[in-house]
Amino acid sequence: MNMNFDNFTNVASSHEHDLEMSRAFPTLMRKVYVWMAMALAITGVVAYGAGNSPALIQMLYMSRGPLLIAGLAELGIVWYVSARINRLSLVSATVWFIVFSALNGLTLGWIFAAFTSAAISKTFFITAGTFGAMALIGSTTKKDLTRMGGILFMALIGLIIAGLVNVFLRSTMMDLIVSGIGVLVFTGLTAWDAQTIKRNLLMAPDAGESAQKVALLGALSLYLDFINLFLYLLRFFGNSRD
Repeated sequence: MNMNFDNFTNVASSHEHDLEMSRAFPTLMRKVYVWMAMALAITGVVAYGAGNSPALIQMLYMSRGPLLIAGLAELGIVWYVSARINRLSLVSATVWFIVFSALNGLTLGWIFAAFTSAAISKTFFITAGTFGAMALIGSTTKKDLTRMGGILFMALIGLIIAGLVNVFLRSTMMDLIVSGIGVLVFTGLTAWDAQTIKRNLLMAPDAGESAQKVALLGALSLYLDFINLFLYLLRFFGNSRD
C-alpha cells in the first residue's frame, strides 16, 4: 500500500509540474524572443555607431588584432555563461548577455562601413523572414529534430574549417559555396534550437528562475543563429559601397 501511495504521489506531483510548465510556457517563450530582440537591438546600435565612427574604424578594423581579441572574448563569454548558468544568478547571466551583444556589435561595425544601408536593411528583413519561418516550424512540428541537430553540428564544424582554409586561399568561388552551406546550416539550426528550447522549458524543474535561465540560454542560441544567418545572407544580397 505504501508503494502504491508513493506512486500515486509521484504521478500527482508530475502532473502538477506539467500543468505548471504548460501554463508558464507562453510567458517563457515570449521572454526568449524579448531577450533575443534586446540583444539584436544592442548589437545593431553599437555596430552602427562603430561603423560610422572614423576613429573606431581606424582603431578596430584596420588591423586584425583588436577583432581577434574581441572574438576570443566573445567565445569566452559564451562558454562561461553556458558552463556556469546554474551557478550564476539570472541578473548576472543577463548582464553577461548584454555585454556579449555589445561586444559583438563592435566586431560587426565594419558591416556599416562596407555595405550600403539599403543592402543591410534588405538582408535584415530577408533574414528575419527566414528565421521567423524556421523558428515557427521548429516550435510547432511534431517531428523529432534531434538527429538533424547532430548532422548540422558536424556540418558546422566543416563550415568553420572551410572558412579558415579560405582565409588563406581567398577563393571567390569557395567563399560563395561556404556562404551557401552556411545559410543552409543556420536555417536548419534555427528550427532545431527552437524545438530544443521548447523541450528544455517544458522539462525545467519549475517556472521560476531556473526556467528563466533556460529561456536566456535559448535566447542566446537563437541570437547566434540569427546573426550568423544574416552574415551569410549578406554575402549574397549585400551590395558593397565600392
